[in-house]
Amino acid sequence: MILVTGATGNIGSALVRQLHRSGGSPVRALTRDAARASFPDGVETVEGDLARPVSLKPALDGVRSLFLVPNMGADVLTAARQAGVEHVVLVSSITVRTHPHLPAAAENLAVEQLLQGSGMNWTILRPTQFASNALWWAESIREHRSIRVPYADIGLPAVHPADIAAVARAALTEPGHLGRTYALTGPARITPRQQARAIGAVLGHEVSVEEISREEAHRQMAPFMGEQTAHAVLDLMGGDVNDELLTVHDTVPRVTGSPARSFRQWAAENVAAFR
Repeated sequence: MILVTGATGNIGSALVRQLHRSGGSPVRALTRDAARASFPDGVETVEGDLARPVSLKPALDGVRSLFLVPNMGADVLTAARQAGVEHVVLVSSITVRTHPHLPAAAENLAVEQLLQGSGMNWTILRPTQFASNALWWAESIREHRSIRVPYADIGLPAVHPADIAAVARAALTEPGHLGRTYALTGPARITPRQQARAIGAVLGHEVSVEEISREEAHRQMAPFMGEQTAHAVLDLMGGDVNDELLTVHDTVPRVTGSPARSFRQWAAENVAAFR
């Protein structure tokens, strides 16, 4: 049995579909509200809350492999070990390597180390910026056909969430991935300006780009992210790039046997969000 946490999220929902299509081990999808979730026929749905590890006991019953979303720590790993889970595939972040000084990166590294010392087999995924982060612009594109962003011409190798899921599927179902740490990126660097052009192409109209200062971007982000997190996100968007953050990795095609999905493909699949 494979348990997928975050099963209604960008990565988890894609992973559930991919595991279901591939057959093999039965799949169990964890959600906080089963009544509002929809999964393929044959996928078992179970309720639980990662913030309350005691609620996970029924979900973990009989589970051999666990897909674990970020920002979950010692209590979840302890519950998994006690339930007899043999292998955990953990989503961490490439910032563990590129920006280890950031608080979120330090938290991800701490969870990685807990997993590595847990006695369970492990595979760690370290994705870069998600293509789905462009959904932050959806309202502005719908209402104004424009976006206002800092660092409009700094390109990062944004990764399609379905490619993170594809590597997770391979790690959960195929041999050769135990004890491995994978850096995950898209197939090429892409700037916010190029992302807007790609979204405009699938919409059939131009999406204009206005570059704003870091200070203005921070004023907009801080009220709902917090001062510190807003600064960290802006560093990762372009304020503090380094060669490692900019590197395009071939992990997705090497592990999955298929080319990494482009941002244009993600935009086409999610065009309804921008209409």
